[in-house]
Amino acid sequence: MKTQKNRVRIAHRGLWDTEIPENSLKAFQKCVDLNVPIELDVHVLKDNTIVVFHDDNLKRMIGKNVNIKDLNRQELDKYELPDGSKIPTLKEVLDLVGGKVLIDIELKCDVKLFRICRELVKLLDDYDGSFFVKSFNHLYIIWFRFFRPNYERGILVSRLKDAKMPKFIKWFLFNMYFNVFAKPDFVAFNKDDLPNKKLDKLQKKGISIYLWTVRDEAVLYDYDGIIFEQTSKN
Repeated sequence: MKTQKNRVRIAHRGLWDTEIPENSLKAFQKCVDLNVPIELDVHVLKDNTIVVFHDDNLKRMIGKNVNIKDLNRQELDKYELPDGSKIPTLKEVLDLVGGKVLIDIELKCDVKLFRICRELVKLLDDYDGSFFVKSFNHLYIIWFRFFRPNYERGILVSRLKDAKMPKFIKWFLFNMYFNVFAKPDFVAFNKDDLPNKKLDKLQKKGISIYLWTVRDEAVLYDYDGIIFEQTSKN
């Protein structure tokens, strides 16, 4: 059995529950209060505003069949999270956190080209705090390698069983063949896809390994960090 080592514990979409929505300012404030690093998701709106929300559609969280990329900030403000609050902008989150805890930023892939990367760095270049960026879109991480080499960057890895893409592309991504171009500082790996012998090889090369999304911390993992899901009432 592998032994547990000191690892970074990052709250998946903040610390949330039935009263505090995921990816909300309240969920992030709870993390700040408890000194817990934050994982969050970002999209770019049609007016280039970066907002914090997981899904590419509002249906699951808000009950409206609307794609978030088709809205501007003013239009998005018409919709409310279950607690009555607005979907936060990344700027609002950065102001709230103020460098007090690490922020793990996942770039969503619902827009073409690199607009989300270009808009994101406008905020992060001036942010005085610890953060890293990651994405399933390996081209984004390659962009950061060349245009923001000082950013810590990571690749998200999963078998992508439900993704609508050719099987050979899923295989190519899962086996991390883009790493030679992206040169990631870390790999964020779906724990449900373990074991994977390549992770041990990556660790020997000095690449950190994070596991997501961990709900049972009784299981011991010999990796650098976990992205855990735990409500704010735990």
